[in-house]
Amino acid sequence: MATSGSTDFELDVSDYIEEAFERCGLEVRTGYDLKSAKRSLNLMLAEWANRGLNQWTIVQRTQALTQGTGNYALNNDVIDVLSVIVRRSGTDYSLDRLSRDEYLSIPNKTTEGRANQFFLDRQVTPELKLWPVPENSTDVVVYDALTRMDDADTFINTMDMPFRFYPCLAAGLAYYIAVKRAPNRVQLLKAIYEEEFERAATEDRDRSSFNVVPQYQYFRTT
Repeated sequence: MATSGSTDFELDVSDYIEEAFERCGLEVRTGYDLKSAKRSLNLMLAEWANRGLNQWTIVQRTQALTQGTGNYALNNDVIDVLSVIVRRSGTDYSLDRLSRDEYLSIPNKTTEGRANQFFLDRQVTPELKLWPVPENSTDVVVYDALTRMDDADTFINTMDMPFRFYPCLAAGLAYYIAVKRAPNRVQLLKAIYEEEFERAATEDRDRSSFNVVPQYQYFRTT
């Protein structure tokens, strides 16, 4: 028998809801069932942002700099900034990340120069703070941003994720619905959800090499 030759299997929001209800031993019967399930789905996506790094949501963006201006508002979809470089005349220079306390402790925040440190103020509208503040308007900051996933706005939307996370999303939505509609299945569905998420998150990792080199110190006694 011949294989399909197709690798485009994809579920939309209504498919996920139907699958989740079936796992709960339920059927979608009313418009409110759909509305409630879609709300749970969007809440779960917000919860995923708190679980750690999702590789497919990392977006590289640029920010033009202005001389004497050290604070730059970022898009509201930015969850975190992973790394930052400043590009000057075709050469990239990395920036070190500061904590809130370290940034607050800088004596003169208006010192101008080539930025070598940054602090991300994670407010509702996140703000990237550079130090020293730019000494020209030609440098450009390039940063890797961890961003929010697209919401499930309509029932015909497909979801913003790679196929390897489909089982995890279906399992998670089933668990969220069970909390409200099928309490007798909560523990079972939660266990399946956590297992699926762990499996998907383990696969969705950076595969670069990681080497640990011990540091030897020599002491001479007299």
